[in-house]
Amino acid sequence: MDWLVAMPKVELHAHLNGSIRDSTLLEFARVLGEKGTINFSDVEHVILKSDRSLREVFKLFDLIHILTTDHKTVTRITKEVVEDFAAENVVYLELRTTPKRNDSIGMSKHSYMDAVIEGLRSINTVDVDFAPHKLCEGSSHMNDMSNGTVRKKIYVRLLLSIDRRETTEAAMETVKLALEMRDLGVVGIDLSGNPIVGEWSTFFPALKFAREQGLSITLHCGEVPNKKEIQAMLDFLPGRIGHACFFEEEEMGKLKSSKIPVEICLTSNIRTASIASIDVHHFADLYNAKHPIVLCTDDAGVFSTSLSGEYSLASSAFDLGKKEMFQLARNTTELIFADDEVKQEVREIFESAARKLDYN
Repeated sequence: MDWLVAMPKVELHAHLNGSIRDSTLLEFARVLGEKGTINFSDVEHVILKSDRSLREVFKLFDLIHILTTDHKTVTRITKEVVEDFAAENVVYLELRTTPKRNDSIGMSKHSYMDAVIEGLRSINTVDVDFAPHKLCEGSSHMNDMSNGTVRKKIYVRLLLSIDRRETTEAAMETVKLALEMRDLGVVGIDLSGNPIVGEWSTFFPALKFAREQGLSITLHCGEVPNKKEIQAMLDFLPGRIGHACFFEEEEMGKLKSSKIPVEICLTSNIRTASIASIDVHHFADLYNAKHPIVLCTDDAGVFSTSLSGEYSLASSAFDLGKKEMFQLARNTTELIFADDEVKQEVREIFESAARKLDYN
């Protein structure tokens, strides 16, 4: 996978809390076990596994939900997740997270997001550009040429997720928070959560308002069979959709004619049994149709994957060589939600890589 790791990449569908490192999860779980909050032996073997069953995946999500109601934990996870993506040459990352409220410890949606921003500010191993049009505290944003080395740089933008369990009012609160935090790199809104919970009509007012205010929208769409909702989401014409696993022929035709980009998460779709096997994944159909697509991790920690791993899987499963994989990665530049200035800078990173690296 050396050439895939070396290749610049763009990640557009990464859930912050699902991307936690196994080592960090193990450390925190042990502490919770010592406090008596959880039974450590119940989760230890699951954390140490790489090939987790769907039941085990949900067990980890339950554990992570307990962990991420603490500000310091959220800050640390954010720092480590961005460092991990940067380490495998992800040059632009859109990180999505659901702002949480926990009245018992004084956590509001705003303070949760403050903890995320603190995590971005605390990174010093790479230069992190997360706030548009201004330097971010804690990062120089300059290539350090004093010793002849060039520091690695990653652009990070944030998507605030509306959870499908939320009310219209709670969804609107998240959108207003996103608008308030635009200067700190929030570029859009995501709709996610348990796909069998909630109704499209509940979230529509908040999503419509978000778009009217200039925020970009991405929707988890077609994670379960729901023809009426899938069609309503496609009619909404979001900036992107995630997964698109349960599309019938009519919806797939509508998707292709609308040219709505799709965030493809191969490993996630197989692990959750949304797709029976890799050889019948709709990636191939969309790729051959030249539909705009982007390979993503979804939950890199929980699903034991990486963006390089997703590219490797696509390369081997669909017989795509270096040239095709590089072009696939390069095309994703046009799908990012950041402003044109950042898009151009990311384009230049790929142009430079094309000159330096052999992807023929």
